[in-house]
Amino acid sequence: MTYFACLSHYVSADGLELVREVAERLLQELIEAEATTKIGAEWGEHSDTRTTWRNGHREKTVTTQAGDLELAIPKLRAGSFFPSLLERRRRIDQALYAVIMEAYVHGVSTRSVDDLVKALGSDTGISKSEVSRICADLDEQLDAFRTRPLDHIRFPYLFLDATYVKARVDHRIVSQAIVIATGVTQDGGREVVGVMVGDSETEVFWAQFLRHLRERGLSGVRLVISDSHSGLVKAIRKVMLGAAWQRCRVHFVRNVFAVIPKGSAEMVAATIRTVFAQPTADAVRTQLDTVADMLGRQFPKVREMLLEAKEDLTAFADFPHQHWKKIQSTNPLERLNREIKRRTDVVQVFPNPTAVLRLATAVLAELHDEWIAFPRRYLSNESMDALYPDDTIVLPTTSDD
Repeated sequence: MTYFACLSHYVSADGLELVREVAERLLQELIEAEATTKIGAEWGEHSDTRTTWRNGHREKTVTTQAGDLELAIPKLRAGSFFPSLLERRRRIDQALYAVIMEAYVHGVSTRSVDDLVKALGSDTGISKSEVSRICADLDEQLDAFRTRPLDHIRFPYLFLDATYVKARVDHRIVSQAIVIATGVTQDGGREVVGVMVGDSETEVFWAQFLRHLRERGLSGVRLVISDSHSGLVKAIRKVMLGAAWQRCRVHFVRNVFAVIPKGSAEMVAATIRTVFAQPTADAVRTQLDTVADMLGRQFPKVREMLLEAKEDLTAFADFPHQHWKKIQSTNPLERLNREIKRRTDVVQVFPNPTAVLRLATAVLAELHDEWIAFPRRYLSNESMDALYPDDTIVLPTTSDD
């Protein structure tokens, strides 16, 4: 075949398909080679350097200039593996790019966003039609993630939290609440179960969010963990009937700091922590009474706060002891909030609430994929069995009163 004939073949549809197939094969071989290096042995090889065994594959689609490549990522019996040559955060980067471009074409970007636009290679800007195309492609994927069914497994523990960003609404810059829900599954894994953006953390907004989770199939919730925002608590009690509420102990201590001198904060926090270090449920509640009386001599307001919050601060004690440290606060959501803030801080002011939701969903979808692709049990399978000893549950019901 002559040079020109070869070139003609490769620029044809068949040629592009061949390029895609070659790229797919090459990447797959590189992935398998990297997995072999991590495992310390080839397929079926007996080796002193072997650290674990292969345990099947999971599918992953990678978009390239040659087209979509269908790859298989090896799974391991122990530990986790993800090939270094793949971009693990491609969706986030696309979403961030789309948001920045959208802000840019609407003329609401700041100096730092302008600089980032240039760093991304758009010295002359980008057309509104191109931004619309990028956003439409992303939104289709992200909407599917946000609305996916949740009826595949029960979620005994539900964590709720919110973080705030700035966006333009009706030609004004206002705060927008990003509310997030994550759940611990009945087998001890974790999933991001929901995200929504709204004007504020009102009862109506939180109730709408919780009902949306229920409509998608969320079930089996035994305990909801959150801060004590009044709108959120009212929505939990109204929508998640049958589920207990655990008030986040970290947020509670911060509330306590607001009513005591700064110099006493460390001592008061250490004393309150003893409540959560007890071995039994009875001891937890007895210690709270003891701590309330002890601190009440110097800080009557703290005593009042402890006794008023006793039931909600100690709700965790009615669940398996192995779970206590993991269900006393919303700390498991801190990483998610940090990741969202790290990306939203780049944008500073979003062009609209839709852009906020797009970027937040992209971040959460990637973290969710990590939890699923690299399963590390948040709580052991054996300890989770104690929640459903007879494999029967009373599902929370929804009230519209």
